[in-house]
Amino acid sequence: MVVKRWSVIFKALGNASRLKIINTLAREPKMIVSHLAKEIDISLKSTSKHLIILKNLDILESVGKDGHVHYSLNPNPPADIKKALTLFVDQFARKGQ
Repeated sequence: MVVKRWSVIFKALGNASRLKIINTLAREPKMIVSHLAKEIDISLKSTSKHLIILKNLDILESVGKDGHVHYSLNPNPPADIKKALTLFVDQFARKGQ
C-alpha cells in the first residue's frame, strides 16, 4: 500500500503544470483559478483539473469567498506529501524559479 501511495504522489508531482501551481502558491498564498491559469499560462479548464488532483491528495485546500474559490497550500499536509513538497519547494527556492 505504501508503494501505491508514493506512486500516486509521484504521478501527481510529475506534471510540470501541477509543479508550477505548487510553486506559485508557495509564493502567493491564496489564488483563484483564473489567476493561477494566467500565472502558469494554461487554460482555465486544465488548471481546474490539476487543482482537483492536488486537492484530492491534500496538497491544497480551498475556501469559497465572494463567488470565487481561493486555493492555497495545505499548511498541514499528510507526512508523505510534506516530505515530497519540502524537497520540491526547497529546490525551487534555491534556483529562484
